[in-house]
Amino acid sequence: MRVKVLMVCLGNICRSPLAEGILKAKVDPNKIFVDSAGTSNYHIGSSPDPRSIQIAAKYNIDITNQRGRQFTQKDFEDFDLIFAMDTSNYKNIVQQAKNETDKEKVHLILNKLTPEEDLDVPDPYYGGVMGFENVYKMLDEATDVIVKEISIL
Repeated sequence: MRVKVLMVCLGNICRSPLAEGILKAKVDPNKIFVDSAGTSNYHIGSSPDPRSIQIAAKYNIDITNQRGRQFTQKDFEDFDLIFAMDTSNYKNIVQQAKNETDKEKVHLILNKLTPEEDLDVPDPYYGGVMGFENVYKMLDEATDVIVKEISIL
């Protein structure tokens, strides 16, 4: 059985596409399916932000074929693990949960590095290229932990 992982941010053009691409690069696609979404409908069908594409490419990860989509209630049925990039999106996701089982699937991604601290992956959209580099490094470390945890499931 394949584990299905969803990465979620606000617009699905900066953080969650990076998280998707980084995790995909680390796992066997036959065992782990990875996707991403945004809680807003701002960028449905859009490519990732060029700066996300650029920073991913710097680390030999191609996210150019990803397209933005909005998180839906059906994602609770389709995914085993849902990682929110920040507390605002975490709350937006959990509000759509139908039950406790749905809520238990949702996690703040940086809690994988600093459990129970509820830290946010900063949105690099209005920042410079270094913001994207910093986000990449955070997500790279967090996905290392996720890979280890999934491999023991």
